[in-house]
Amino acid sequence: MSTTPPPFGARLLAATTDRGPLCVGLDPHAHLLADWGLPDTAEGVRTFSLRVIDAVAGRCAAVKPQSAFYERHGAAGVAVLEEVLAGCRERGLLTVLDVKRGDIGSTMDGYAQAYLGEGSPLAADSVTLSPYLGYGSLRPAIDLAVSTGRGVWVLGMTSNPEGAEVQLAGTPSVAARIVEQVALDNAGVLPCGSVGLVMGATLPRPPAELGLDLVGAGAPLLTPGVGAQGADEHDVARTFAGVTDRLLVPVSRGVLAAGPDVAALRQAATRWADRLRSALAPDGPGPIARRN
Repeated sequence: MSTTPPPFGARLLAATTDRGPLCVGLDPHAHLLADWGLPDTAEGVRTFSLRVIDAVAGRCAAVKPQSAFYERHGAAGVAVLEEVLAGCRERGLLTVLDVKRGDIGSTMDGYAQAYLGEGSPLAADSVTLSPYLGYGSLRPAIDLAVSTGRGVWVLGMTSNPEGAEVQLAGTPSVAARIVEQVALDNAGVLPCGSVGLVMGATLPRPPAELGLDLVGAGAPLLTPGVGAQGADEHDVARTFAGVTDRLLVPVSRGVLAAGPDVAALRQAATRWADRLRSALAPDGPGPIARRN
């Protein structure tokens, strides 16, 4: 007998409640591999990636592999990405596969099957999607994600400064219309839906001043921009006041720079998890328990 899989939104909230909102970005770019003394090859990426997920398992809610840094090594790199996704499942880590796919018709359906289809070697718990061919073009991915207990993160307001010229265009803005459509997909789903939004921690003004109803969207929020892009945990707390229970906060260089030593990576992940939990839930349970 088939059973309905648990929805991604519920699984995400369970993970962030248990381990805090830290999402470790997995970005094996060339200069970071060099800093770790690893070759800029698929095998170097494999060593890097498996060391990171071993170190951060139990210390964060999720890991966010950036697909581009695997794809640039061709078939061997994609095979490493498959291994990383499987390794995260084995270690109890949710995955946010950062692919930012967005296309139309059968092509979008193909992307959906690749990253969200049951049994696909590249299937992740969730993927990032770009809505700039029209929000409706994402329907194959959204529907498949919901049916398989997976999630999507739709780009709303990104953390790069160039994004504002498109995302804040119009009245209401493009971003506001995307938020409204995400709200329709999440309507009636409690405590939150599985259609998330990417909302940069470096927003130029508070979301309400930008016409973005994040409370009403019922969406989990992926909030890039912490660390090298200038935001910190206190910026996240101020910007997303009222929805801090739905946040997943990516930190990449702030953790990865501690490598290649596994103990140092563990300490960096634990430190960031504690910082985020303290800032976002000051009356909550306090620092997360250390795990061996």
